Amino acid sequence: MASTPRRSDLAGLSALVTGGSRGLGLLLSARLAQRGCLVTMAARDEDELRRGAEWAEERTGKKFSTAVCDVRDRHAVESVVRRADARHGGLDIVVANAGVIQVAPVASLDSGAFEDAMDTIFGGAVNTAMAALPSLRASEAGGRLCLIGSVGGLLAVPHLLPYSCAKAAVGALGEGLRAETTGDDLSVTTVHPGLMRTGSHLQAEFGGRSSREFAWFSALSGTPVLSMDADRAAERIVRALEKRRTRLVLTPAARAASVAHGVAPAAVTRLSGLAARLLPSPPAAHGGAGAAGHGIEQGHGIDRTASTWTEKVRRLGSGLNDRAADRYNQHIPGPPTSA
Repeated sequence: MASTPRRSDLAGLSALVTGGSRGLGLLLSARLAQRGCLVTMAARDEDELRRGAEWAEERTGKKFSTAVCDVRDRHAVESVVRRADARHGGLDIVVANAGVIQVAPVASLDSGAFEDAMDTIFGGAVNTAMAALPSLRASEAGGRLCLIGSVGGLLAVPHLLPYSCAKAAVGALGEGLRAETTGDDLSVTTVHPGLMRTGSHLQAEFGGRSSREFAWFSALSGTPVLSMDADRAAERIVRALEKRRTRLVLTPAARAASVAHGVAPAAVTRLSGLAARLLPSPPAAHGGAGAAGHGIEQGHGIDRTASTWTEKVRRLGSGLNDRAADRYNQHIPGPPTSA
């Protein structure tokens, strides 16, 4: 991780990052600390949070505060915001990053998958933003709120429909908050990343033909050109916060897809339909939640008739993503379990 040679105008500010224990959230926490921020990392798993803080402290030489918090719980989020504010004498930056990823054809899902995605991704962003706004408005430096959306919220992605729906709601929340806080000493930045090499395939949940879904998702999200180095993405996001940008779309592929959808939405939807036909078909029997990525990687929940095909696809593009999982605290210690 490269150091920041110049003094940042974020130096000395207090920051809270939800979903800060692994992946993009972990890298954002580290980048903010490098800018001189006093960072509180929040996540719902205490052991994972401890490992993430150790990782960040080792690589930055900075100290981090931690807070165990499930962003679906409004009262828990409000408590974490109050404690972060009191600990550092104010709260200047809040990044709402926590989320889940479910990968499956819609025929293998039920309404519960959409409820889970909305509760964690959108509900978590709402809980975080609403709890933080009073502190951010009171910030002497001028508060900064960052909501992490996705290109999947700008156009629907096949086999990621609950995720896309929830991220679309986050995008609307960011735009609306930006509009309604115009004139306040507060900025709202909404970020729409494309594919990033964060190692998140190990934390995602896969339904339908779970091993095949895991294969295409882990390979595609790790393919150079299509995907972006997660550390570079974190740096871009922190720069957007420094400049108080309204909107940031990361990766050329994501920007091109967003523009194409805005110009010719019907054509893009037809192309998405063609792409969906190349993805694994749903099994004959309806299935809800399938297996967790870390379990599939270690041989749990794999369709044995597809295991050779799975490994061939994975080898095409997942190597970089697997290495990212090793670096960014995505592995789960101990025996893997099914989701």
